[in-house]
Amino acid sequence: MEVNPPKQEHLLALKVMRLTKPTLFTNIPVTCEEKDLPGDLFNQLMRDDPSTVNGAEVLMLGEMLTLPQNFGNIFLGETFSSYISVHNDSNQVVKDILVKADLQTSSQRLNLSASNAAVAELKPDCCIDDVIHHEVKEIGTHILVCAVSYTTQAGEKMYFRKFFKFQVLKPLDVKTKFYNAETDEVFLEAQIQNMTTSPMFMEKVSLEPSIMYNVTELNSVSQAGESVSTFGSRAYLQPMDTRQYLYCLKPKKEFAEKAGIIKGVTVIGKLDIVWKTNLGERGRLQTSQLQRMAPGYGDVRLSLEAIPDTVNLEEPFHITCKITNCSERTMDLVLEMCNTNSIHWCGISGRQLGKLHPSSSLCLALTLLSSVQGLQSISGLRLTDTFLKRTYEYDDIAQVCVISSAIKVES
Repeated sequence: MEVNPPKQEHLLALKVMRLTKPTLFTNIPVTCEEKDLPGDLFNQLMRDDPSTVNGAEVLMLGEMLTLPQNFGNIFLGETFSSYISVHNDSNQVVKDILVKADLQTSSQRLNLSASNAAVAELKPDCCIDDVIHHEVKEIGTHILVCAVSYTTQAGEKMYFRKFFKFQVLKPLDVKTKFYNAETDEVFLEAQIQNMTTSPMFMEKVSLEPSIMYNVTELNSVSQAGESVSTFGSRAYLQPMDTRQYLYCLKPKKEFAEKAGIIKGVTVIGKLDIVWKTNLGERGRLQTSQLQRMAPGYGDVRLSLEAIPDTVNLEEPFHITCKITNCSERTMDLVLEMCNTNSIHWCGISGRQLGKLHPSSSLCLALTLLSSVQGLQSISGLRLTDTFLKRTYEYDDIAQVCVISSAIKVES
């Protein structure tokens, strides 16, 4: 008959506590009306309670702070701090004490120990203390593994471990949308939603552009000569609330000629978000590099550089077009202008524009006239490449508002 030997007790004790900010004390007020049997007894007890707020005893929020009783919620981007203490509970000197703290995630194992050197000896009723810090960068289950090894006076080597499991939650939900302007500008809309159960103070939400772009933040307005945030003076984001941030990216000068004809996926940049919760606990998130699919323009891109908003009926107006060769070959272009029912082109149709090399552009000043009032669409431009005998048609290039120049005054 086999008998399992009794479990040997260790000479050292390990304690692990998470370091976090305290929370405000909350109580449940018990009140009654004066005509009830207790009279003013309950109200007087609340007034005498040192944890309540003077003059606001019926509010659940108190004046005192309470220490956390568990690990609590840990959110992505926050800093996890923990206090590790190894105490000698025995009456003998322990030697060669080594304390290791590792954080196990779904993808990696990190060593968080401040020092990997062993302590020579630990006398009775003494302890070894260590504080570890780690900025949480993964969502999901995390396991803090604390291991202690030591040698007894008899020369016996001892070893034990403790595991502490906690979950890392998602604090923010970030969604992005891209809008391509008629020019090479790109507008980025970032929707940020607070997924926690407490308000957040949004300290900074900025876009770090890639090397190709300069960024302009469109999240403020000018009032009395000062820049004021569109969200007001209080930058608090309540639980489950969403806020939209807008940015305009423009290609740098050295990339301006190429940015409009880049094919495939382009890298825009990444968002940098910094917030504070509860009693000033700071968190930070950086998104991965944001990418967008560059719009396809075909072999030839036609864009408008200048156009009036409103024009007079049956009066000539001018527009400026930019033609860019997006192909990898030289083109010999011919411009044709086809009139529509409302918009009429003024000039010679079928004129030669000459040769246009790859990635090169040319600007054209054109004159039009509208015979119909209202919002009219500019259409009817044709570009023909005489080398390949290929014609490119451009309709609905832009819209212009046509108004009557004559104002009738009734007597």
